[in-house]
Amino acid sequence: MTTVHEPTVTTTGELSVWPASTTEQHRGDLAVGGVPLAEVADRFGTPVYVLDEAEVRDRCRTYRHAFPDAEVLYAAKAFMCRAMVHWMDEEGLGLDVCSAGELELAVTTGFPPERIVLHGNAKSPRDLETALRLGVGRIVIDSPSEIARLAAAVGPGGRQKVMVRVVPGISAGGHDKIRTGTDDQKFGLSIADGYAQHAIARILDQPQLELTGLHCHLGSQITSVKPYLLAVRRMVGLMARLHKQHGVVLPELDLGGGHGIAYRPGEEALDLTTLARKVRAELTEACAAAGLPVPRLIIEPGRAIAGPAGVAVYHVLAVKRTGAHTFVAVDGGMSDNPRPALYGVRYAPRLVGRHSTAPTASVTVVGRHCEAGDVLASDVELPDDIHPGDLLAVPVAGAYHLSMASGYNMVGRPPLVAVRDGQARLLVRRESLDDIRSRDVGL
Repeated sequence: MTTVHEPTVTTTGELSVWPASTTEQHRGDLAVGGVPLAEVADRFGTPVYVLDEAEVRDRCRTYRHAFPDAEVLYAAKAFMCRAMVHWMDEEGLGLDVCSAGELELAVTTGFPPERIVLHGNAKSPRDLETALRLGVGRIVIDSPSEIARLAAAVGPGGRQKVMVRVVPGISAGGHDKIRTGTDDQKFGLSIADGYAQHAIARILDQPQLELTGLHCHLGSQITSVKPYLLAVRRMVGLMARLHKQHGVVLPELDLGGGHGIAYRPGEEALDLTTLARKVRAELTEACAAAGLPVPRLIIEPGRAIAGPAGVAVYHVLAVKRTGAHTFVAVDGGMSDNPRPALYGVRYAPRLVGRHSTAPTASVTVVGRHCEAGDVLASDVELPDDIHPGDLLAVPVAGAYHLSMASGYNMVGRPPLVAVRDGQARLLVRRESLDDIRSRDVGL
């Protein structure tokens, strides 16, 4: 296993991690997409997620521009709804999905199934049946047991394009729980122990399966280019061995996603322009040295497209001063954002809707749930006169918030509102008590 580090680009400025459309229309009154956040809170209630459509689209175009010859797949697990699927289609991206549910939503929204890739370390029979029924473009094989199951499901005379998820033995990512390029986690097949090579040989013996390429995903929140370059070298090395052993030339190489973003001003983020330039050069050089044609590159950004486009807005319910600590409790918490509890992620909440002249003080923003670990932001600077009824907005809330939201304490999942050109529209409604009750069918 190789661990790599390198200096990365940083962003500065008070609003650097907010959507580019963010403006301060009046002192303390922030607007996103031309819509004041206080207006969104008043109209739709809180907690509420706000998603800047223009920011999402701009980030899609940035990827298309940086990787003009690559296939860009949006990792739908970051956040998915019908409008998001529609935007990805219009912006020319494909989709990377992880379940029959995500796949069905995409296809019933009108997304072309041939531009969808199905992932998953433990695909259910329903996942595979749905993928084959809807004509998904590729299925990424993640374990040896999937090979025979998938070939049998395809049936005689059928053919399904597949890739193999390979573990290249590279440690990269912002937290142990989101590092997936090493041999000690649940995803993929290892190069080091030969499992990847053995699985590939079995796939090549299955006439129902067409192996189009190799896939790897190193982890999430990667802010260094170097792990991707090392992955290119190792994956091309495996491609060269497969060519020598089986005479096969694979036309595709998927490097996954995991592109790191800044959650607070001054944090490191992956430099996309540098990544594209260096990966392209490394791939060309490695293939030339191996005597192979350059495969088509596939990348799978999710968080880097959705994350910075989102803002979560809360009402303050209580302010409690205990000893040296001040706790600001809001009307959401770990049910709408479990990431601080899971990964220790740090956010930069901001008072919105009014201007305060009070000095700032260090506070901890906590949620309403019955857990000591229900903390949204520790040791952040907020005005010392913050009080119940105030609004707090948390930027970089577009990825892994609603998609990971839970029904804890039966508070209901928040709605999601899209903003653009001064207009706000509801994309996902708030989960109601009637929704919760309707699932409880027994006594």
